[in-house]
Amino acid sequence: MFTGIVEAIGEVTNVEEQGTNKTFTFLSSLAKDFKIDQSINHNGVCLTVVAVEGESYKVTAIEETLSKTNLGALTPGSKVNLERCMPANGRFDGHIVQGHVDQTGICTNVEERDGSWLFDFKYDAGTGNITVEKGSICINGVSLTVFNSGENTFRVAIIPYTYSFTNFHSLRAGDSVNLEFDILGKYIKRILGANAV
Repeated sequence: MFTGIVEAIGEVTNVEEQGTNKTFTFLSSLAKDFKIDQSINHNGVCLTVVAVEGESYKVTAIEETLSKTNLGALTPGSKVNLERCMPANGRFDGHIVQGHVDQTGICTNVEERDGSWLFDFKYDAGTGNITVEKGSICINGVSLTVFNSGENTFRVAIIPYTYSFTNFHSLRAGDSVNLEFDILGKYIKRILGANAV
């Protein structure tokens, strides 16, 4: 389990195709603390560490993960947001993030607001996912608060720290992002039925 509070940015240094899977090698200052079989959140996707060497480590994404996230588009030089799993004895700073991406969305607009940034997104609402005003959303592994929530659109505000220390600073209109909708909202919608709003 994760909180959506990004700890570092990792850089892809190699991509190996193995059948329908891809094994990614990442460079990160966090790698020295990683262990094989540990779960790490990559742009909102929980992946298992399969090798560690110095400041480099490897993870493998299977076809199911590649088809439902933007990880398949990663190439050497791509940057991803990283978060280690939540410690049981720590503060819960973000919201409940499982690292199980529900779908991708598209950034439709970026607007600078004299020190902060507004990002607009759209997604396929036919999948049954929803946002609610002032609810939580996880975008590329970053825990954020939704506003201007529409049927298949929403907006988030990004403060300077988040802009600088995540890959939001490189996000442009037209880019694909990984979305994990709030788990509490998904359970409530399921309990109330598919037509609940």
